[in-house]
Amino acid sequence: MRVLVDVSAVPEQPVGAGVYIINLVGALDARAEVELELLARAGDRGRWRQVAPHSRVHARVPEARPLRLAWEQALAPRLARSLGVEVWHGPHYTLPLRYEGPKVVTIHDMTFFEHPEFHERAKVTFFQRMIREAARRASVLVAVSDDTARRVERILAPSVPVVVAPHGVDRSRYRPAADEATVEADMAALEAVGVRPPFLAFVGTLEPRKNIPGLVAAFSRVSRKHKDLHLVIAGREGWGAREVNAAIARSGLADRIHLLGYAEADLLPVLYRRAAAVVYPSHAEGFGLPALEALACGAPLVTSTGTPMAEVAGDAAVLVSPGDDTALADAVEWVLTDEGLAAGLREAGPRVAGRYSWGVCARAHIEAYQLAIGGPG
Repeated sequence: MRVLVDVSAVPEQPVGAGVYIINLVGALDARAEVELELLARAGDRGRWRQVAPHSRVHARVPEARPLRLAWEQALAPRLARSLGVEVWHGPHYTLPLRYEGPKVVTIHDMTFFEHPEFHERAKVTFFQRMIREAARRASVLVAVSDDTARRVERILAPSVPVVVAPHGVDRSRYRPAADEATVEADMAALEAVGVRPPFLAFVGTLEPRKNIPGLVAAFSRVSRKHKDLHLVIAGREGWGAREVNAAIARSGLADRIHLLGYAEADLLPVLYRRAAAVVYPSHAEGFGLPALEALACGAPLVTSTGTPMAEVAGDAAVLVSPGDDTALADAVEWVLTDEGLAAGLREAGPRVAGRYSWGVCARAHIEAYQLAIGGPG
């Protein structure tokens, strides 16, 4: 199959959906049954040639987001037709409305409909429209979790198939510390960014749905008993950063809270492995990739009920109701003080994470492409 994947939405510092797109493309590039045409931003050719050396990269899309979205609608269909692709894959909610061939669109979450307060108003208006158009015009929809698939079915009632393709995890990178040399390297990496154990870790963009102010409040409660405990927050600033900074200022614990900014991929497993607990208290997610990465590294995980993170982790995490800061503090305290619980979580996490791989994710997408070709275009 010749498949065009639009990778133009992936930023220079990828998180979440961007990490998914990069790893999916890399896994598809290794499959003999798929010939990839990658539609990238101008100037981004080098990155995608490294990710997918067997694929062709068309670095034509403008850098600026408004121009990029306009280019997708006005010029992308012509390019797809000229390349003779059999399937168009929009891996980030959108598709060119005038393209008439088979189309697959990935829906990451339904928070634009269920929780518009978690997003900037302009994005809500745009993505609500485009997600509805995707449900109406695509040949197949891809959902990144069973939870997201159920929400897509309930809210959009699509007339086309919804294929569930869970994210994967690179277990060569995200793994427990196997030897003393790894431990020593981890400690050196922490020292380089000014962090030392014991600490709680959060990884993710600073935005409202992540509930980082709630995490800061829970840390404030727990820190009364654990005077040497620190909180490490790794993630780039989103539009909720102001509320995070205000919560830190209110806590009076700014000297024990480390805002690392965007963490490069090599630092993430170090944070997961060395954390006393990884806390991911998000209100809502499509998948919650940092939770899976933490499990793969053997980190005790505290995360939210009623979310894909709970779906993935099962009994390998301590679960609390999203938004209940008191329960969050109690859960963290439990992990910090119950050595048997923490040890059990550290053992269970890698076993659960072993069910997820980018190869499995790629196979599910190939099924979606085949279904799109065989079904209505």
